Amino acid sequence: MRDTTSDLPLATLAPTLVWLFAAAAGLSVANVYYAQPLLATLAREFGMTDAASGMVITATQLGCALALLLLVPLGDMLNRRRLTLFQLGLLAVTLAALGCARSTAALLGGMLLVGLLGTAMTQGLIAYAASAAASHERGRVVGMAQGGVVIGLLLARTLSGVVADLADWRAVYFVSAAIACALLLLLWRKLPPAQPSSQRLAYGALIASMLDMLLHNKVLRVRGMLALLMFAVFNIFWSALVLPLTEQGYTHAAIGAFGLVGVIGALGAARAGALADKGRAQWTTGAALLLLLAAWLPLGFAGTALWPLVIGIVALDLAGQAIHVTNQSLIFQDDSDAHSRLVACYMLFYAVGSGVGAIAATSAYALAGWHAVCALGAAVSLLALLFWRLTLPAEKSLDA
Repeated sequence: MRDTTSDLPLATLAPTLVWLFAAAAGLSVANVYYAQPLLATLAREFGMTDAASGMVITATQLGCALALLLLVPLGDMLNRRRLTLFQLGLLAVTLAALGCARSTAALLGGMLLVGLLGTAMTQGLIAYAASAAASHERGRVVGMAQGGVVIGLLLARTLSGVVADLADWRAVYFVSAAIACALLLLLWRKLPPAQPSSQRLAYGALIASMLDMLLHNKVLRVRGMLALLMFAVFNIFWSALVLPLTEQGYTHAAIGAFGLVGVIGALGAARAGALADKGRAQWTTGAALLLLLAAWLPLGFAGTALWPLVIGIVALDLAGQAIHVTNQSLIFQDDSDAHSRLVACYMLFYAVGSGVGAIAATSAYALAGWHAVCALGAAVSLLALLFWRLTLPAEKSLDA
């Protein structure tokens, strides 16, 4: 007999609701990145050395990792709507408390909680959007939500700097707490009812099941490895870019402005998801991986010319976002009670790739300068293309 639990009404989501998911995801992830332009100010106020100020980012990233392992999977066990609203309420309180921090311990503890709750909200909303969407539109909806994440990530540093210049660093978190409260009211009124899970897992079994997914879900493993390589490429570029530009006399604000070019890639993300909905996921992946490799040619001129650098950034970000959205569309392709655990497992690959890429980039630059960084980035891009091609027959059989 057919299981009718997957046949619950899943009408096409209204455009306003899709945009709400995208905006909420973008505002959530922004909280994780507000501190980056504020590090020098925080170091002065809390009596930290420049080196020790890195603990602020470390605390935030630790919170992100803990969220992926411990909080994001809860969406497959608890009511997603209630969980989202509860986490957002806690995030608003945490942001307000962070704005009142008077000690280093309070600052670091607040940053850890912001990373924890901001990441749980962001990835939870993507899983929520995937579960609320009908199968024929899931790639497009996930693409829109992911586009919101990228825009929120890119604009967070700019917004943080502007508010801090107009007032002070505490105002950044007070303003964000107010935004979170307004968003809480809006989501409480507009979020669709969450489908009840057909599984009844204890929390320990829920977390342990993620290992089983990694061992037995081939699409997750293949797409996770592509994500690892792609995010390594991203961080090879962005971690090292500041070094040659600083040597050329660019200010921190000017260097940060290059990140805004990435909005073009975010706008193209939804289109990649729509192509995946039409069965063009493999075509999109192959084209994006070729573009990712080709992007390193103009990026090689970063030390001598501006326009090739801009063109390379657009190509790199457009390719990366297309791969990222296509990956998520494929791992979410089935109506499933495991969307939250799937996104948590997938983003763990992202975390590993980002860390390895950042370390490799600075090492390559110290060894042989910017051209070594570009050679490394191109090599990893080529490796990703070869990996996709070698695993293509197996993945095609899985998608059939």
